[in-house]
Amino acid sequence: MHRTPRARRRAAGAAAAAGVLAAAALAGCSPSSDADHVPAAVDVASASRGAVKDGGTLRWAVDDIPGTLNTFQAAADQETSQIAAATLPSLFTVDGEGRPQRDGDFLQSAKVTSTKPQKVVYQLNPKAVWSNGRPLSAADFTAQWQALSGANASFWSAHNAGYDRIASVRQGKDAHEVEVTFKEPTADWQSLFTPLYPKEVTGTPDAFNDSARDSLKVSAGPFAVQSVDTSAGTATLARDPKWWGDRAKLSHLVFTAVPAAKRAAALADGTVDVARIDTSAQSRVEGERGIRVHRTLDPSYTQLTLNGASGPLTDQRVRQAVARAIDRQAIATYVLKPAGLPASTLGNHLVLGSQYGYRDDSSAVGGTDVKSAQALLADAGWQQGHAAQATPGAKAAGPEPGKPVPSGSASASGTASASPSGSASAAPSRSAAGDDGDGTEAADATQSAGTAQAADQQAIVQPAAVRMNKAGHPLALRFVLPQDSPTLDAVGDRIAHMLAAVGVRTEIDKVSDDSFFHDHIASGDFDLALYDWPGSAYPASDARPVYGKPVPAADGSLTVRENYSRVGTDRIDQLLDQAGDELDQSRAQDLTAQADERIWAEAGSLPLYQPPQLVATRTSVANAGAFGFLTPRYQDIGFRK
Repeated sequence: MHRTPRARRRAAGAAAAAGVLAAAALAGCSPSSDADHVPAAVDVASASRGAVKDGGTLRWAVDDIPGTLNTFQAAADQETSQIAAATLPSLFTVDGEGRPQRDGDFLQSAKVTSTKPQKVVYQLNPKAVWSNGRPLSAADFTAQWQALSGANASFWSAHNAGYDRIASVRQGKDAHEVEVTFKEPTADWQSLFTPLYPKEVTGTPDAFNDSARDSLKVSAGPFAVQSVDTSAGTATLARDPKWWGDRAKLSHLVFTAVPAAKRAAALADGTVDVARIDTSAQSRVEGERGIRVHRTLDPSYTQLTLNGASGPLTDQRVRQAVARAIDRQAIATYVLKPAGLPASTLGNHLVLGSQYGYRDDSSAVGGTDVKSAQALLADAGWQQGHAAQATPGAKAAGPEPGKPVPSGSASASGTASASPSGSASAAPSRSAAGDDGDGTEAADATQSAGTAQAADQQAIVQPAAVRMNKAGHPLALRFVLPQDSPTLDAVGDRIAHMLAAVGVRTEIDKVSDDSFFHDHIASGDFDLALYDWPGSAYPASDARPVYGKPVPAADGSLTVRENYSRVGTDRIDQLLDQAGDELDQSRAQDLTAQADERIWAEAGSLPLYQPPQLVATRTSVANAGAFGFLTPRYQDIGFRK
């Protein structure tokens, strides 16, 4: 299971339980009208609190035990956010369609009381206290603002989005009221102070940097951190007796590090009670007695990134040709249908298909059209070449005809996708066998094109005739993939064969997961790359570092922040900045949509689909499952009576 990168998404740090991201769309958006293609936003084993036993220990499989419990540090990960959601205040949670909801356990009200300057008044729940007995107060807000504002480099914070816009924080009319005044309009003010840390963690650089690495001595939630044991691979939360809200049903919640490949066995032998699984384990898990698989779309998306800083992809026409050569619908069908989910492509960089307000803007780059892609390449100077020489050691790119390979399985690598319609004679020869019913498309082995596979995880997908420029150089792109992700491996192979249909040679390089982002994506050592991004609660401001135009540094390099495509425009920056400043939610949504259309047209990144979120639970477990965008209520999770 390939993990999403530690990225810009701020809601609940980045992600929460079972891949849940505490994310929300801008309110005031119009929902998608294509209701037939939208699955249930949430699939959990719902039960009333009265039907849940009191007590018990639930064991939840996770990828890793976190290296820090401070979600605002660079080392934070999904597990950090998951623990924070159960142990710290979240002023705003998220519903199943990605809309922010005030959490009454912590917040009685929160209102924008003036706009020039913008001022927000928070009325805290008088019952809300930290585990040391101290009430939540303006002092906690002030300490967190000062730690995250970016003004003091001694605080090792990973990001300061929103906090750098605050001018002041002070107590209001009483000890339970907090007034926050902003230096400039901030549409996404609801993203701030979630999670809220006690001043004991954020009050000084030393405390911020080190005190919450493996313990959280002061907390405020239905659970408290009892222990973090990296050697045993467990993080144990215990019911907090000082919690003023609905009492946690479980006495203990234990997050256990279990590799994805071992989760089916762990569920079968009773080692864990809840585990996210991938499609390769789905059939085995569903066959186990006493286990149920919950499914929805994950609040993240898989995208193809095109490096526009060097090589052929510096030309927008070539990037657009790549976009039009790829049959995104065939890819979505391959990945989603075997998981029992609607095979919907994703047509938006900023708002996910399962979010309220989703709109498909992909028409800005054009649909799948091989002839149009070929014309764009010719216009960019890449002309039809001669028939390619056979690559030594090349083998057929597809499985045996009529033998589809399921998505997510290790054997899925090397499967050829059906060629998009309209391919010319220079394209690899193949015929689509159609959909065999499980969502996997079988294809005849390629006759003209082949895949050369070496022991060092490199391969070449060679077209029947590779395109050449005037200098006689072939149109070849280096495609970097994470080594241990069978699904991305299979999707990447399909993309390579689709590109072969328009005369592009693809050199696939599979690298270790540990080096994938740092050594290749962040450094720009790729032409094409495939990975997952988490969804966002606040698309306007969170998208700015991802799609903002790179800025030249003094040494001649580019400051890209998280824009790994290295593609951007001044107009996109302007629209995202305006959306981030716009307090009128309808107007902000319109500006965000305009920005997304231009991001599509630049073709620096192509969203493909939202991956499946498959979560297996024992049938005795209540109120856990595939949450999608929904913020879990950890106090309600437990075992059925």
